[in-house]
Amino acid sequence: MKPIYFLSDAHLGSWAVEHRRMQERRLVRFLDSIKHKAAAVYLLGDMFDFWYEYKYVVPRGYTRFLGKLSELSDLGVEVHYFTGNHDIWAYNYLERECGVILHKKPLTTELYGKIFFLAHGDGLGDPSPKFKFVRTLFHSRICQRLFSAVHPRWGVWFGQTWAKHSRLKRPEGEEPPYMGEDREFLVLYTKRYIQYHSNVDYFIYGHRHIDIDLQLTHKARVLILGDWITQFSYAVWDGDHLFMSQYIEGESKV
Repeated sequence: MKPIYFLSDAHLGSWAVEHRRMQERRLVRFLDSIKHKAAAVYLLGDMFDFWYEYKYVVPRGYTRFLGKLSELSDLGVEVHYFTGNHDIWAYNYLERECGVILHKKPLTTELYGKIFFLAHGDGLGDPSPKFKFVRTLFHSRICQRLFSAVHPRWGVWFGQTWAKHSRLKRPEGEEPPYMGEDREFLVLYTKRYIQYHSNVDYFIYGHRHIDIDLQLTHKARVLILGDWITQFSYAVWDGDHLFMSQYIEGESKV
């Protein structure tokens, strides 16, 4: 069986990342290293720091990454792309041009005999009223249509500026550390979810930029994937084992 890979949160193009081109190249080298090994690659959101598809325009850049997604797809590797809170506005460009399978909602799927619940993680259990309001605003079709009326020169600039501010307002530009099993909202959400969906074996999330692997019950296990800004972490499922790993230049363990 060919392994299946999971990764998230590269935030490509972020104005808060100093070496943006180097970061993109590193991600592309990783994808290149697994292109003949992988059965599927699941990208669990926020691969771009800001992505908005106008009818005839998409943000400039990312040619290496988009080309690699297309190559993987052409080679027969399933590439699944989940929208996050920074790339909500993906519509059909990635599907049509790169051959990815686009997911806008959490997905429950069977992979090699085990049930996986896959999601970016935004909006799942986060109690912040401000975050809920902003998320509702961003998902509003009316607001999206109004934003589409703004010229891309200003719309993309606004989006990238917002994304940069969103990161830099945090201490040292980093996500809060793991808050513990009784406070981490994705863990709490998972605990509630398994009360009514006891068939799920593995829950995998992005969003939080922390590297977590937690066994909740004898059956249910939750992974949070870290990021591709500083950690370069990912998960692998080979049909027998699910494990976290980190990409080191020049090598890939599976």
